[in-house]
Formats: sequence, structure tokens, C-alpha cells
Amino acid sequence: MVVTSETPWSEKYRPQTLDEVAFHKDIIDTIKKLLNENQLPHLLLYGPPGTGKTSTILALARQMYGPGAANMVLELNASDDRGIGIVRNEIQDFAGTRSIFNNKFKLIILDECDAMTRDAQMALRRVMEKYVRNARFCLICNFVSKIIPALQSRCTRFRFQPLPPSFVTERLTSICALEKVPTTPEGLEALVQLGEGDMRRVLNLLQSVVMSAGEVSEVSAYTCAGRPLPADIESAMHWLLNEPLTAAMEKLTDLQRSKGVALVDILQALHPFVFRIGMPPEVRIELVRSLASVEHRLAFGTSEKLQLGAVVGAFAAAKAGIVASAS
Repeated sequence: MVVTSETPWSEKYRPQTLDEVAFHKDIIDTIKKLLNENQLPHLLLYGPPGTGKTSTILALARQMYGPGAANMVLELNASDDRGIGIVRNEIQDFAGTRSIFNNKFKLIILDECDAMTRDAQMALRRVMEKYVRNARFCLICNFVSKIIPALQSRCTRFRFQPLPPSFVTERLTSICALEKVPTTPEGLEALVQLGEGDMRRVLNLLQSVVMSAGEVSEVSAYTCAGRPLPADIESAMHWLLNEPLTAAMEKLTDLQRSKGVALVDILQALHPFVFRIGMPPEVRIELVRSLASVEHRLAFGTSEKLQLGAVVGAFAAAKAGIVASAS
């Protein structure tokens, strides 16, 4: 199958109206009610990526302004324009003027505003107060803790939680049918697992899998994502728990070379298995702490070979702890 469309599917299938935002019904219903009563406050939408925050506010803008949305909406990515200068110039200039042909307030959307500097956030607080008659602000972020309390208190907050697997599966099935993509149940389940509740990530991965393999299967999904197959993780866990230290090290090294997977991906996939194995709580605590330390060190660019040895050593220590507890 050849995909000829140049439009990313994450944009092609983005909801265009509030009614099309199928999940987060409570949030959508509340926003609709505020909009109908013409009492829309400043908004703060936060939560993990790909859960519908930007789609919701863009659909709201289309519903409010219709074809004239371009003149009434200022959309900025605050991770690019995050200094105090953008607040004092572009944002203040836009908020300080009213449209001659439209008596509605303007809408200013600041995406990824948790990347804004503290000084920029302090300046934004004053602009929100001063031009409340002219404009409404919508702040979008992943980590609400990085937004200063003064901004949080001026907004109505809505948390967008990760999308549940059932919803993602239903949406994926619908899109695959529209695009005539051959799929298997295992392939769809793999996409849902790899997406981790992020719909944008799932759709981007789906499109990549279709373009590279032509069909969605478990192997094609994990291969395209560069993540180890569940069968490989089961083998890795078996080696770590049953093989001698040197043999486990060699087999894991061969797995990395043959499958081209990173140690951090193996670590993240091993984590759920650790909680399925019967072991004393104190042994499990120490094992999880050791694996977390390895992942932390990998994030700073340390040697993968050295950290692989640390992983094997952590499981060897856990095996010794299990034997000691049983005797």
C-alpha cells in the first residue's frame, strides 16, 4: 500500500468542532455552557501530550468566530516565543486593540506555556488583568506546576487525562477503515500500547507503519517504533533471572545488536515484569531503585555497555536476595 497524502494523519483527523472532540465530555460540556452564556473565562488546559488540549481550543475558536477566526485569534507556541519581549510586544499589541467589525473578545492561545520564563509569566499576568475586556487567554501546558500561582488563579483549569485504550482502539479502527489499511488485532493493540494514551503519537506511528510496511502488525509496529517486541522482553527477563551473569550479559548484548534497540527501551519494558514476579518487598524495592538509577544515568549519556552490566548486576543481587529470604 502506498500513502500519497502529504497531510499528517494527526492533522487530517484532528477534530474540527467541539462535538467532534469525543473524549473529555465533562470538559467539553462545561466549555460549551460557558460559551453559550457568553461568560468564557481565561482557560488553563493541562495534561499529557496528545490528549486533545490544542484540538479543543482550536475547535472552540472556529465555533466562536467562524470564517473570521484568523483576525480574532492569536496562536503562539510559548516554547519558541517564551521571553518577556513577546508578552510586551506582540501579545500586548494584539490584546490592546478591538476589532471594528466584530464586538466579540479576541482569543490568545499560548501553547506549551510551561516553557515561558518566570519574568514573561509575571508580565503576562498584568496583561491578562489590563485587557480582560478585549481578550481572553487560553494557556496550554503539560506541567501545571511550572505555571506561577498568580496565572493559575486567573484561569479556570481543566485537566486532560491520557486517553483510555478502548477509545484509542475505536478511533484507530475507524481511521484504518477510512484509509483502507490492512490491520491485525495484535497490530492495533501494539499501537495502543506504544502510544500510551497520546493520540497524536499513535496516529503518527500508524502513518509511519503504513508507509514503511504497508500493513499494521505487531512486528511492524514495534519495528517502526524502534522498541523491543514483547517476546524479546520475555526472553530478556528469563535470561536475567535464570542465566549466569556473564551469559545474561552476552545474550542481552546480542539482542541489542540484532534488533537495534536501546537499553533505555528495554529497561522501560522490563519495569512492568518486575511487579509480576513473586519476590520479597524489600528485594523488589531495591531492584526498582537500581533500575531507576540506571535509567537516570542513561539520560545523561553514560556508556550503555557499562549500564547494561549494572542492570545484570541488579538482577543478580535480586536473585541472591530471593534465595536468602527463602532460606
